[in-house]
Amino acid sequence: MFRLLSIAFLISLTTGLYPATAQTTLPAAATTPSPAGAAPARPPAPTRDPHSPGYVTAKELPDGTNPAPNADGNFIIGATHPPAPEMSSKDGVPQGTIYNFTMESTDSKFYSGVVRENPPAGQPPPAPGAPRVINSHPAPYTRKVAVYVPQQYVPGTVAPFIVGADGPDRGLFTALDNLIAQHRVPVMIAVSIGNGSGDGPGSERGLEYDTMSGKYAEFVEAEVLPLVEKQYNVKLTRDPDGRATMGGSSGGSAALAMAWYHPDLYHRVLTYSGTYVNNQWPVDPQLPHGAWSLHESLIPSSPVKPIRIWFEVGDRDNGGPSAEGTHDWVVANENMANVLAAKGYHYQFVFAVNAGHTDRAVKQQTLPEALEYVWQGYRAAGSK
Repeated sequence: MFRLLSIAFLISLTTGLYPATAQTTLPAAATTPSPAGAAPARPPAPTRDPHSPGYVTAKELPDGTNPAPNADGNFIIGATHPPAPEMSSKDGVPQGTIYNFTMESTDSKFYSGVVRENPPAGQPPPAPGAPRVINSHPAPYTRKVAVYVPQQYVPGTVAPFIVGADGPDRGLFTALDNLIAQHRVPVMIAVSIGNGSGDGPGSERGLEYDTMSGKYAEFVEAEVLPLVEKQYNVKLTRDPDGRATMGGSSGGSAALAMAWYHPDLYHRVLTYSGTYVNNQWPVDPQLPHGAWSLHESLIPSSPVKPIRIWFEVGDRDNGGPSAEGTHDWVVANENMANVLAAKGYHYQFVFAVNAGHTDRAVKQQTLPEALEYVWQGYRAAGSK
C-alpha cells in the first residue's frame, strides 16, 4: 500500500484545492506568507451573502441568538458572536473527569501513517486546469485521545457517547458539564480523537478524514473504543441512536461519513465548516468528487438514512468564485441543506455572518444548542 502512496498521484483538481484544517482562520483581509518550497498562500475568502441566488431560504435571527434546539431548517446568525454561558465552567456544576492517552501508528491495522512531501523549492504551481501532483511517503505518528467521563456517570453502566475529531476538545467537555447538569442532553461519554498528523491531500489527516468510505468509523470501532472501555471502566452503547459524531472542516466530513457509511453505528452528526468538497486522496474512480459526492449524488439517490445533523458554515468560509467547481465550502454546505430538505431529513443548518472557517467565536456561541439539537428525541434502549 505505502509503496503505492509514495508514488506521485495525479489528482484531477485545479490549484483551487487547498488543505482544510479544523483551526480558526485568520481574518478575511489577512494573508500568510508561504515558506520556500510550500504551496502559494491561500487568498482571503470573499464574504458571501446568505441570500445569494441558489442558496437555501433561511430565517434570519436577531443578532447574538441561536435557533431553538427543537427547530429543523435553515437559519442565519450574526454578526456578533457572544459566547454561550454553557461554554464556561460554573461553580457548583459537577465537572467530568478527563483522561488522556496516546496511540502509536505501529499498533494500528488501519492507519500506519503517511506524510505529504512539499514540492521542491522554486517549482511553479500547476497551470490552471492542470492535474495536481501529490507526493507522499510512509511516516509514523502518535495520536492523542482524550476521554471525558461526566461525574454523573455510574461506572460500568451503558452510556451514550459522542466521538469528536481533531481532539482533545476542552470546549466540548465544558459544554457537556453544563448541559448534563441542566438535563438538556443525556449523561454521555465524549471521546475526542486527535488526527494522525498533517493536513490535506497526501497527509495522514487527509487520508483519515477526506476518504469517502466507512474505514475511519471502522478504525474507531475496532481500535479506539475498546481501549476507552477497557482503561476507564465505561461501557459504550451499541445502540446507534445513542452515538454521535462531531468535527470541523475535514473532521466534519469524516463525522458525516461515519454515519453515512455506518448508520448501524451512528445516527447523530454535528459539523462546523464541513469539508463537503473534493478533497479526497487518493482519487476514488467511483466517487471522483470526494465528499462533494454526498450532496451531488449519494444523498439524493439513496433512501433516507436515520441520520440527524446540525451543521454550520461561515460567510467568509473557504472557497469563493475563483475556487474549482467542487471546492467551495459555502456552496457545498448550502447544497447539503438543499438535498437534506428535499429528502426530508431532520437537520438544522446555520449560516454564520461575520465568520471564517471553523470560526471559534461561532462555536462558542452555538455549540450548546447544537448539541441539544443533535440529541433531540434520544431515549436509551430499553427505557420507557
